[in-house]
Amino acid sequence: MILAPTPLFAMLLMVLGILCWGSWAATFKFSGKWRFELYYFDFAIGLAAAAVLIAFTFGNLGFDGFSVVDDLLHAGKRQWFYGFLAGVLLNFGNMLLLAAVSVAGLSVAFPLGVGAALIAGTLLQFVIHPAGNSTLLFVGFGFGLVALGFAASAYRQSITHRHEDLARRGQARSTRRPSAVKGIVLPLVAGLLMGAGIPIVQTCSEGELGLGPYAIAMLLSFGFLASTVVFNLFLMNLPVEGEPVDVFDYFSGSLRQHLLGLAGGTLWTVGTVAILVAIASVPDRTRATSLEGFPLAQASLVVAGIWGLAKWKEFRDAKPATQALLILSLVLSSCAIALIVMGTANQKLF
Repeated sequence: MILAPTPLFAMLLMVLGILCWGSWAATFKFSGKWRFELYYFDFAIGLAAAAVLIAFTFGNLGFDGFSVVDDLLHAGKRQWFYGFLAGVLLNFGNMLLLAAVSVAGLSVAFPLGVGAALIAGTLLQFVIHPAGNSTLLFVGFGFGLVALGFAASAYRQSITHRHEDLARRGQARSTRRPSAVKGIVLPLVAGLLMGAGIPIVQTCSEGELGLGPYAIAMLLSFGFLASTVVFNLFLMNLPVEGEPVDVFDYFSGSLRQHLLGLAGGTLWTVGTVAILVAIASVPDRTRATSLEGFPLAQASLVVAGIWGLAKWKEFRDAKPATQALLILSLVLSSCAIALIVMGTANQKLF
């Protein structure tokens, strides 16, 4: 299998992973009024297809002669199960994150969801395997919690200001102020689920029977694809927003919308493989060095926030103070990521 030949290449792979993880949901926004439940079928197909394709190309190349099939056969069945289970957990969290994007937008859903995943995943891993600098970790958790509070407050203020503006123009459907609960709770629950999946992914690679990055990505994709049918049918019948969706509505989508869904899944897989390969390429990798990569990858929330603010102007009608609050949330999230990465590191990642 192919790993990063140099530390610089590993760093470039990590940057690629962060950009892909922060950008895949933009393909949903580009799809227009396409429901996220229908988009997600194509997303899961594209994700699994890309994982298999990458595994049997890059995962089979290299000078070591160790293929992805050898990797799977060498690993224990427990690692197989953990990889599949992690895919199921991450998928449910990812679906709720996309639901949050449809409700609250990229600039709110990702800072809340991925920020919660950062805190939950790192804290859970620290409880299971205490390592690193606890002071830096808990200061990082504090920064992360404040960032979550600022993002939630910015969203609440923005929808309140938007409703007041519509009311002044006589365009409001009701005099009752809209609730921000759904747009806040959905990404937070998504983040907790994704955070719970991160230690399981880590477990897949541990020990002599641990899996390599390409095999892990493929098992994750199988968990995504299999659970999408179950979770998505549930969300289609009990939608988080709007009317229930019929499964046959999937065939009413345009070619562009289906291709965007496939592209979104492909981006997620490319990002995941890039991050896993970057972590696996660290010389003399220890548990501590591999733990650094996952918090660092959560910088994708900043990329997604920039997409929402710059491309779709999601806070263009908000007051300057509200916009500043969201930007401050992204800055504090970046500080939290830096502190947690330093706190989990017993040596430099790259």
